[in-house]
Amino acid sequence: MTEWIGETFTSDAGWRHLTELVDTGTRMAGSEGERAAAEATRDALAEYARDAGLSAFDIQGWEREASAITADGETVASDDRAVIALPRSPAGSVTGRLVDAGHGLPEEFAEADCEDAVVIARSDVPDWYDRYIHRREKYYHAVEAGAAAFVYVNHVEGMLPPTGSVGTPEEPIGDVPAVGVARETGARLARRYEGETATVSVDCTTPDATSQNVHAELGPDTDEAVLVTSHVDAHDIAEGAMDNGAGTATVVEVAKALAAREGELDTRVEFVAFGAEEVGLVGSSRLADETDLEDVKAVLNLDGVVRGRTLQCYTHGFDGLIEATEAVADRLDHPITTSPTMNPHSDHWPFVQWGVPGIHVMSETDGEGRGWGHTHADTLDKLEPRTLREQAVLLTELAVELADEERALPRRDTAEIATALEEQDLAEGMQVVGDWPYDD
Repeated sequence: MTEWIGETFTSDAGWRHLTELVDTGTRMAGSEGERAAAEATRDALAEYARDAGLSAFDIQGWEREASAITADGETVASDDRAVIALPRSPAGSVTGRLVDAGHGLPEEFAEADCEDAVVIARSDVPDWYDRYIHRREKYYHAVEAGAAAFVYVNHVEGMLPPTGSVGTPEEPIGDVPAVGVARETGARLARRYEGETATVSVDCTTPDATSQNVHAELGPDTDEAVLVTSHVDAHDIAEGAMDNGAGTATVVEVAKALAAREGELDTRVEFVAFGAEEVGLVGSSRLADETDLEDVKAVLNLDGVVRGRTLQCYTHGFDGLIEATEAVADRLDHPITTSPTMNPHSDHWPFVQWGVPGIHVMSETDGEGRGWGHTHADTLDKLEPRTLREQAVLLTELAVELADEERALPRRDTAEIATALEEQDLAEGMQVVGDWPYDD
């Protein structure tokens, strides 16, 4: 029966929820806006699923105030279209020699004299480089090299300073002040002031705060569950439409479609919209710590969907997940890109790192890196209802496929996961930022 497909293609449940999320205001982890968005998501899921509720937890709060960069007596950047503090930066004003570390590759930090310097690094990596280097890795390479402050330069044009957190699970507030600057600001800094004295100033507060995960479920009351997840929090400089309002809105649309197909589910499906993803996967790490991971059949994590029309699924080397995804693509005659590579940067990871089969679902997009994400330009106008509905159909079918009792999804040994991270040159970066969970 395919009536559910037609209903999904004409549904406004997901898009209506997305509009509500972006109109909530800031959804920064620990804020009132994040809580309001979580409550709205709970209420939206309650229309289609049972036991909808919130699970609260304490987090390290962080609230933004003004930031600035001065050099050679000139204020280079002070307005938030040019410079913004990176969340969980410590407050402070630091002066040092300006050093340009290029793309922030490990070898560039090794070659530069960063001791007591204000270090700038771009947000992208060169085409020839063999892996993506996350912002936090660049920050902690700078810290290890002795930097007094870190300046993260967007590679995207348009006066868009990038945001994104620093800090580690053990030390949530970072070691040195950190700011993001627009590409144009970074170019001016490097051109005019390299080798000169520069000052980075960050004003912020770090109160205690509370976040929450949203839960609901459908299907039989089995011990084993398929988790369909997203994150409800966003950064405080934009609407957070792409990252990750769209993912949470798609979870709502999938829940509506699965409610019409509940009798087909062999395994319980649990919907989770995590809190505090943007500040270190806090909500998903908490759930993984509290859950018997043997009871998690698979994780289907939606973070970065709807930005482009073709879904891209990172399957982390789980053959069963590749087979399930390809089966859905063939059945619905619709392209889905799969990649077996490791991707340790979203809410599937606290589960996948211990061998639980997990898919990180994104969209194929043009360009490099986050694009509009983590900037003031992450706004609703970049997305289309058509794409949300189309992808909800594919993801609903994939959730049913993963919940099928005949679909075997073998786990991977944690040693295999660790080896894969090492082989894909990801281990060093995870170790630098304190995210490496394995014994030597």
